[in-house]
Amino acid sequence: MKIAIEGQRLFRRKKHGMDMVALELIRNLQLIDRENEYVIFVKPDEDDQVIQETPNFKIVKLDGGFYPLWEQIALPRAAAREGCDILHCTSNTAPIFSSIPVVDTLHDIIYMEHSYLKILQGSGTPYQKFGNVYRKLIVPRIVRKSRKIITVSHFEKNRIADFFGMKGDSRLTAVYNGVGEHFKPVADREELTRVKEKYHLPDHFFFFLGNTDPKKNTKGTLKAYADFVKQTNSEMQLLMLDYDQNELKKILSEIGAPELIGRIHLTGYVVNTDLPAIYSQCGVFLYPSLRESFGIPILEAMGCGVPVITSNTSSMPEIAGDAALIIDPYKPEEITAAMIQLTTDSTLRGSKIKLGYQQAALFSWKAMAENVLKIYQEIGPQNKLKTGL
Repeated sequence: MKIAIEGQRLFRRKKHGMDMVALELIRNLQLIDRENEYVIFVKPDEDDQVIQETPNFKIVKLDGGFYPLWEQIALPRAAAREGCDILHCTSNTAPIFSSIPVVDTLHDIIYMEHSYLKILQGSGTPYQKFGNVYRKLIVPRIVRKSRKIITVSHFEKNRIADFFGMKGDSRLTAVYNGVGEHFKPVADREELTRVKEKYHLPDHFFFFLGNTDPKKNTKGTLKAYADFVKQTNSEMQLLMLDYDQNELKKILSEIGAPELIGRIHLTGYVVNTDLPAIYSQCGVFLYPSLRESFGIPILEAMGCGVPVITSNTSSMPEIAGDAALIIDPYKPEEITAAMIQLTTDSTLRGSKIKLGYQQAALFSWKAMAENVLKIYQEIGPQNKLKTGL
């Protein structure tokens, strides 16, 4: 069987959530499957050493313009030319018209939900808004036509089933994401010092993976941190990654805490291999999102021995289990209270760290790849049938 995998953004330098999931899928399939043939379709970019060809894995750099054109026109044509039996699209959308049976990883349908669209009004970058419009147009069609639809949690599976009327539809299945084996406590002092100096890390800090997507709850988290500073004498600073300083100043002004700019550190983009050393040096990891389909960073932090604060909404309780402090993300005062608890109660802190190790150990990229391979094998014998695509 010859399997095409869409990896459009894998060669870009700044990879994010869905890109990393696709990358880990490919890397682990290379380890466990020596029988089937694979063709990985990517757009040419600068990070072209992130995956390598192996005897049964071919990489095709495919030009094709802006990503809707690349996906809707260039990708299905190229997969057909290569004689592929299955086309696995890894990032929510897929070609509407394809002569090849499609497996679609539908990470979430947040952009279809009224509650999220209400939050989005006046927020998000133009690129994010365009992406939401594109997904709203494409995803309903893909859901109807795909041979299999993979999503990443049982919460999201139920959401998709409810939204699209797919209760009991065997085409829809949940396959958990994993957590990289390198996400473990870093004890090497040289490595810790290298990363600390590279990103100018403070000595004591909360770590928050906020960005401009409204679902990340950046404003609520900053409000909670402002209240934490008011209520304590703690030296804990707040570390954020690739965030715009002008946008940060704007939010701090809106919440009446412009003076906090001196206590918030922006690192810029952080490469994935440096993240364990950052987690290992932070005091508490903050993940109080409004809506997530999975929440890989929850497990990354737990694997590195960091206590986690996360939300009681969507998939986060499913992924975090009993190992995190669970809060209502719409109530900044609950986030603040959890921050105070984990910085003052050593018994609670130790308990959550121990439970976190156990929780993170339940998830692996190898298990994810094994489950996806079973899906390929399930539809393989029928892959020459007409699919309506």
